[in-house]
Amino acid sequence: MATPEGNEERIERRIAFAEEVRAATGIDEDMIRRLVHAFYARVRDDEVLGPIFAARISDWEPHLERMCAFWSSVVLMTGRYHGRPMPAHAPLPVTAEHFDRWLALFADTAARQCPPPAAARFVERAKAIAESLELGIATYRGQVLEPGQRLT
Repeated sequence: MATPEGNEERIERRIAFAEEVRAATGIDEDMIRRLVHAFYARVRDDEVLGPIFAARISDWEPHLERMCAFWSSVVLMTGRYHGRPMPAHAPLPVTAEHFDRWLALFADTAARQCPPPAAARFVERAKAIAESLELGIATYRGQVLEPGQRLT
């Protein structure tokens, strides 16, 4: 069982980590919000990704808030996100093409919305997330992806 002292130490480490990231990249909650909103505006209009999202999301505001919390947790280690991404993504009708498009749109949006150090950090994390989701979806479908193989 975690002690209050242990929780305080974790909180202090998270705060220190977030301050280091902010100092090195300029990333803060406002930047995350701008990036998330700009990115998903593009996703909704995208001919490849838009239909997949439109079939599942009718009320965008809760999704955007969840994505802001997710990216805050991923990039700043705030612990704001408490979801499980894999179950939500596993049944999606996606292939490697969708992941490539998602990453391209995300990288371009990050480059437009963020200073270079921040964009690089966001894109680095996005690549790792996409790879993990692609492997997880493949496993969900009963596929074993060898190194270099992509989701079909």
